[in-house]
Amino acid sequence: MSEQAGRGDLYPKNGRVILHIDMNAFYCSVHEAVEPETYKGKAIAVGGNIELRKGIIVTSSYAARAKGVKTGMHIREALKLCPELIVLQPDFDLYRQFSRRFMQIAYNYSPLVEAMSIDECFIDITGSRQFGHPLEIAELIQTRIREELHLPCSIGVAPNKLLAKMASDMKKPNGISVLRKRDVQALLWDKPCSYMYGIGSRMADRLRKLNIATIGELAGSGEAFLTKHFGVYGSWLKRAANGIDDSPVNPEREQSKSIGHTTTLPRNLSEAADISRVFLNLSDQVARRMRRQKLVSGTIQITIRDPDMKTITRSFTLPVPTDNAADIHRIAVKLFSEQWGYSRPVRLLGVTLQSLQPKDTAAIQLDLFEYEQQPKKEQLNVTMDRIRDKYGESAILTAGMLGTDPSAWIRDHKRRGTSLQMDHLREKGLDE
Repeated sequence: MSEQAGRGDLYPKNGRVILHIDMNAFYCSVHEAVEPETYKGKAIAVGGNIELRKGIIVTSSYAARAKGVKTGMHIREALKLCPELIVLQPDFDLYRQFSRRFMQIAYNYSPLVEAMSIDECFIDITGSRQFGHPLEIAELIQTRIREELHLPCSIGVAPNKLLAKMASDMKKPNGISVLRKRDVQALLWDKPCSYMYGIGSRMADRLRKLNIATIGELAGSGEAFLTKHFGVYGSWLKRAANGIDDSPVNPEREQSKSIGHTTTLPRNLSEAADISRVFLNLSDQVARRMRRQKLVSGTIQITIRDPDMKTITRSFTLPVPTDNAADIHRIAVKLFSEQWGYSRPVRLLGVTLQSLQPKDTAAIQLDLFEYEQQPKKEQLNVTMDRIRDKYGESAILTAGMLGTDPSAWIRDHKRRGTSLQMDHLREKGLDE
């Protein structure tokens, strides 16, 4: 038997082989990889700015986790549990660099790579027999990530995305786990419903009220019963509990459905000038992100949270789509003034651009005044974007943007970002 034929025997005849790569303690691991002499093996965590506000732990190293430090914990609480804890400010620019690099390694073994967040992706290796059998490919990828990037990762191997995701969670750090459909009953059915990927605590509570406590009980429930209570989601619950998932690995990075930023403020704000400055910084950066993707927005939404953590959102649909920060800022301030006012304090503000569409195909009808002014606005945006792309986000600022509150931080790519923000993969393809 040839080596190629031997490899083929380990692939399903009519099914798929999916890998899920999950980078372990990604942010902390990146810092350890860059400065091993300072951080390797130490109790470290990435968190908010403890001097300006009550920061929380975003993620922690495994050494810190062993001391009880958890994601979502207040930094002060974490330091009480682990006095030697080193708390680092996030460096999202650095994380994006490493994200591109590990995605590139994955892309070497299949063109079907779907990035789920900055630190995880699915790979369909059904057609990758030339690189070996599935476990060999998983080991190759894990080894390359460890040797080339000095980062740990866990990999799940399964016939679909759902099981691959759950398999990657089974052994951390540096594990490789296989989860097949025939294993689901033995390995998963005795687990609580919240153990299933895609079922959050609220859904688990709703299922529990229906006397469905385990994945096995969910798998055995009638589909009609589930759809009665959960609509089409009920059908998904039934299939998922039985290990069935037909969703494809989608290598196309879809156009953003929305682009937004929020910022938690160091103190309660209620003055009009302060509110305007925060919205100006937020509007500036969401507009920048949108222009990079060559989109325009038809709806502006603001988010407001008060000191008691009550949150509201309000939106306004524009008569003409825009990519201009001044337009976004004007609508944001107007919404705030009309819907909230300046007599009540706020602790968090956000701006989200919705109803996005490609600029080159958007039907933009301008009145006579706008028709005359639009080319000037366009040229100004192009010029400013070029300067800031070359010299940094703070190269050109208006006086209204200047301040010390966290809304100014979003111009700092080291501090700005979330694990779900995928702009860095849209702006630069995996093969670049």
